Amino acid sequence: MPKGSPELTNARKEEIISACKALYKDMSFKDITIMKIAESTSFSRASIYNYFETKEEIFLAILQKEYELWVADLNDITKRNNNMTKDEIAQALAASLEKRALLLKLMSMNHYDMEENSREERLVEFKIAYGDSLRAVNDLLQKFCRDMDETARREFLYSFFPFIYGIYPYTIVTEKQKTAMEQAQVGYTYYSIHDLAYICAKKLLEG
Repeated sequence: MPKGSPELTNARKEEIISACKALYKDMSFKDITIMKIAESTSFSRASIYNYFETKEEIFLAILQKEYELWVADLNDITKRNNNMTKDEIAQALAASLEKRALLLKLMSMNHYDMEENSREERLVEFKIAYGDSLRAVNDLLQKFCRDMDETARREFLYSFFPFIYGIYPYTIVTEKQKTAMEQAQVGYTYYSIHDLAYICAKKLLEG
């Protein structure tokens, strides 16, 4: 890591992360390289390696930030409400995920690669954000679902979180995929991120 103030180091990391995030809007994970990221920043390819050892570490940093934003939304829901029904909780969870399409995309498509090809210290930083998301949902349930004991809340978490890893490919599909489904006569029903998350959360909460 090059010498400099923490503020400067964080600013440089943010520039690299933002460039990668912008590329990911139109390019696939496999097509994005450190060189392409460098071309979208003020850094050389070699300079980027001072901050991230692999492109997977950059993507993991993006995922970490998405988790942190989701946690902030969840904590805000818990803080600003005095009472919530289970239906309102399900709606709130669905709305919070609807805002985080990038989080869901990264979860479903490249999660294993990001973790496997990142240094342990980077992975620990990410896992802290992931752990915070588990605690944020648990706090929401603990405050408003008084009929759910610790075991019931844990069962919700370990059902809902694996479920949300698969939301993106079920809700965001290309025209090519739609055409293939039609030709295969699958008869698939398309749902939005909000609707699919709401259906799952509501069923889990109602038992």
